[in-house]
Amino acid sequence: MKTAIFYGSSLGNTHFVAEKIQKQWPGADCKSVIDLRSDDILKYDLIILGTSTWGVGNLQDDFELFVDLLLSLDLKDKTFALFGCGDQQTYPDTFCNGMGKLYFLLKEKGWNIIGDWSTEGYDFSESEAVVDDHFVGLALDEDNEPDMSDYRIGKWIEQLQTQLAIK
Repeated sequence: MKTAIFYGSSLGNTHFVAEKIQKQWPGADCKSVIDLRSDDILKYDLIILGTSTWGVGNLQDDFELFVDLLLSLDLKDKTFALFGCGDQQTYPDTFCNGMGKLYFLLKEKGWNIIGDWSTEGYDFSESEAVVDDHFVGLALDEDNEPDMSDYRIGKWIEQLQTQLAIK
């Protein structure tokens, strides 16, 4: 299964996390969404999208143009997984909202999204990235819990591989 990790990163945390995921997913390509074109996206079966949350709970800036490109494509035969970076302490009421916004855009298209993640062990008050008491993807807090990221990434990748029946 040809896999890509596409990320948008303003201060480097999401880029750093994308590279950590790539190290644990042999053969995955890792690219910023800034320079992507249609054919860059279409050649992958599994597309892992990573965004941080900016402003008052918005998608990371690089995603503004990328989302238009992504939504213009026919990707119904692709599988998506999401990860988001946020700050539970400074922004507890918008923690990982960017990931939630991305999720709802993909969901509206009817695309296959896997990789929901438990909210257990997090300390936030609200998030658009929570549906049915689970995050819609892997939620990470590199500002306050960087020591948890490697563990969470490893468990999430195991979960994705199980959901994809990859061993």
